[in-house]
Amino acid sequence: MEFSRILIPVIGDEADKEAVKLACRLAKENEARICAIHIISIGRELPLDAEVESEISKAEDILAEIEKSAKEHSCQIETELLQAREVGPAIIGEAIERDIDLIILGVSYKTRFGEFCLGEVVPYVLRNSPCRVILYHQRTE
Repeated sequence: MEFSRILIPVIGDEADKEAVKLACRLAKENEARICAIHIISIGRELPLDAEVESEISKAEDILAEIEKSAKEHSCQIETELLQAREVGPAIIGEAIERDIDLIILGVSYKTRFGEFCLGEVVPYVLRNSPCRVILYHQRTE
């Protein structure tokens, strides 16, 4: 498999760093470009372009940490902060707009009602992705 453009949606957990590590390895093999995005979900009660300072500050810290992680693996990465009503459709929209070949999703171990749960975003991306998707599952004890 060859990839020239890789997208990594990040949320600021440990799985993100491992997803970046994997993306860097794949990017080096394929001379691919990597883009990491963090999406702030904006509630319907606010305008889409509302500036929620606390969320923006947190997102900037997350993206700075991702850049640092990529640099540790001798890899260049482009980062972008987005705001959207729904995270899943925003990821798919970015993948289409950027003509992405691969989406890498870091997934931490989460439970709901005592059972492992992927949440809403991962299934949406898997169902609607215009390209390949790799899930990196990070289990925490």
